[in-house]
Amino acid sequence: MNPTVVITTSAGTIKVELYEDKAPITVKNFLAYVDEKFYDGTIFHRVMSNFMIQGGGFLPGMSQKKTKAAIKNESGNGLSNKVGTLAMARTSVPDSATAQFFINVVDNDFLDKAKSSDGVGYCVFGKVTEGLDVVNQIKGVKTGTKAGHENVPLQDVTIQSVVRQ
Repeated sequence: MNPTVVITTSAGTIKVELYEDKAPITVKNFLAYVDEKFYDGTIFHRVMSNFMIQGGGFLPGMSQKKTKAAIKNESGNGLSNKVGTLAMARTSVPDSATAQFFINVVDNDFLDKAKSSDGVGYCVFGKVTEGLDVVNQIKGVKTGTKAGHENVPLQDVTIQSVVRQ
């Protein structure tokens, strides 16, 4: 049975099943951050209503948290960036994911390994099983530019905690 986590946010609760069988390195990394309470107090710092909501790396005020070493990209696991799936954020470097993750709010097949412009893609490692209404509420918040970052919610959407269930 795959592990599940509960993400409690200032907008409500999101329950997520993690695909440990398909993305073992990614899930192990994510759960290590969960167990250390790394995500507690972070914000969804990038919200695009026609794309995704991203969090897990910044505190209110847009100060970035220090992370562990980057992990191997497991985007070739056969999972697709569909509505409600969780994927790891990364830079243009394929194996650069650390703590930041995003929840797809539309089908983003172009982020899949097979269809991505860089031939690498973004690793899907979980799916929202409850609380998609909360995800949809977050995707609708007003955004602007803060500290040089675009698409930042004007009022913080805080991740209060992420815990294993």
